[in-house]
Amino acid sequence: MISVALAKQLKEAGLVWQTAVNDFFAIPDRGLDDKVFVISDMMVTMELVQGWPALTFHGTAEWAADHLLTHEAIWLPTEGQLREALEKLLPENEPDFSLTRRVDGYDCEIGQGERPLIFSADTAVDAYALTLLHLLSPES
Repeated sequence: MISVALAKQLKEAGLVWQTAVNDFFAIPDRGLDDKVFVISDMMVTMELVQGWPALTFHGTAEWAADHLLTHEAIWLPTEGQLREALEKLLPENEPDFSLTRRVDGYDCEIGQGERPLIFSADTAVDAYALTLLHLLSPES
């Protein structure tokens, strides 16, 4: 999963979050920095029922009466969501981007000008995020 710090950079660079069910997000600066939340239409937890693991469905969560504006949260996009954002951001006439697995991580390569640009990271999701961050930055 993408780090909160990198997700925060993407947000500041202009990545727009169109919220959807199953999106992950963090709530910074409220003592919840190490928690990851997910948008769900129903809360499901795992409990032991008569000694057996069971999925239990709850109609309300403990925060049911509270709210959080989306601009206060940090979206933690998945690898697929980042790839989709890259596809939308790169013009159709530009060369495609590619992801290559190395022994010690991943490279995301995009063609820009005469020389391709390569963004390396330990994980595929971070390589995509770094590439997207570059494209969203004003100096790219």
